[in-house]
Amino acid sequence: MYSFRVANSLDIPNLSKLLNELFSLEKEFIPNETLQKKAFETIINDEKIGNILLCTYENRVVAMVNLLYSFSTALGSRVVILEDMIVSNKYRDKNIGSKLLEFAKEFAKSKGIERITLLTDDDNFKAHKFYEKNGFKKSSMVVFRTFLNE
Repeated sequence: MYSFRVANSLDIPNLSKLLNELFSLEKEFIPNETLQKKAFETIINDEKIGNILLCTYENRVVAMVNLLYSFSTALGSRVVILEDMIVSNKYRDKNIGSKLLEFAKEFAKSKGIERITLLTDDDNFKAHKFYEKNGFKKSSMVVFRTFLNE
């Protein structure tokens, strides 16, 4: 039986494994367990920053999504950046991703969140289709970023 819940500090090793799996698929990110564990600890220990939601199957963490909080001047309310959504390869095609995303949307609504924004690789058409199927629409906004420590 699959269940969904908010992650706690005991989940960090399993979350880190999932993030390694995700980062091995993405172009811009390289797995770094030390940084990942530090980030997980920071988020889990401060709900003002965000929440990590996960799916378990037989007490094993099989999927996760990270909700990071911000505030929109356009909406005048709290919003979420959805990051690090991953279903472990062995558990894909079982509708877990859609169920986890629905759990995340309901969780965010319960926190007064009015919008969820996410980013995907521009050529990850499978992810685009998945998010569209789950109620997301492509934005006309374009992402730019700079790293301040380079």
